[in-house]
Amino acid sequence: MRTARLTALAAVAALALAACAPVDETAGPAATATDGALPTLTDGVLTVATSNPAYEPWVVGDDPSSGEGFEAAVAYAVAAELGFAAEDVTWVEASFDQIIAPGAKSFDIAVNQVSISPERAENLDFSSPYYETTQAVVTLEGSPAADATSLADLAEVRIGAMVGTTSLTAAQDAIDPSTAVSAFNDNDQVKQALTSGLVDAVVVDLPTALYITAAELDGGVLLGQLPDSAGGDTFGLVLDQGSALTPAVTAAVDALREDGTLAALEQEWLTDAAGAPVLE
Repeated sequence: MRTARLTALAAVAALALAACAPVDETAGPAATATDGALPTLTDGVLTVATSNPAYEPWVVGDDPSSGEGFEAAVAYAVAAELGFAAEDVTWVEASFDQIIAPGAKSFDIAVNQVSISPERAENLDFSSPYYETTQAVVTLEGSPAADATSLADLAEVRIGAMVGTTSLTAAQDAIDPSTAVSAFNDNDQVKQALTSGLVDAVVVDLPTALYITAAELDGGVLLGQLPDSAGGDTFGLVLDQGSALTPAVTAAVDALREDGTLAALEQEWLTDAAGAPVLE
């Protein structure tokens, strides 16, 4: 049902673009995404990357091609805005590190909760933001961190976060724990470190925190959000540096923000942040 709906959206978008374009009677038929007008890796196909496994609420069931989950749905909405039908979107696997590494890419765009930063922008192109969030602290019932209500309470416990992320930087800067923050390769390892007792609490983005405490951690406790000054995440679609697609992809994201599509997708797929106080 979702695929059919997205296909219909793509068709409507393509017709709208065609209707609004100025007429040049000397030119041939108007070009569209599917006849190679956009400079994608494969003519008429938009290649989108995300990690494997991909986690909820970003991708449901580790299957981005279903369009289920916030980032999967955003990718298809962007594709439709660019004029691609859902069946013309191809997914490839790429780890977080592969997505942010310098060099030529095996994808046109990537979605994987990649924070926009000046350092990364030296080697990558980003679209305008499709989501902004804060960082949050998660622990388990009975953990030494379970009764923490302030940043000072967390300073003496062991903290974990994913390497190379805003979560790790925020944990270091905002909490400033007496023991160095432990870095792990992905959020699966972060959760395993928490459940095995290697760390007492972990820092992840707020939607992930809400999901894992509700659905994945036995006795999971969401202690609260880190202050905005600690550095929230602003997620952008990743493209190869200097990609000719970047202006069109940014325009697509901007259009989806302005028409309310991004807000609607947030409401559909990302849990409300109520019950997550800001830790001071």
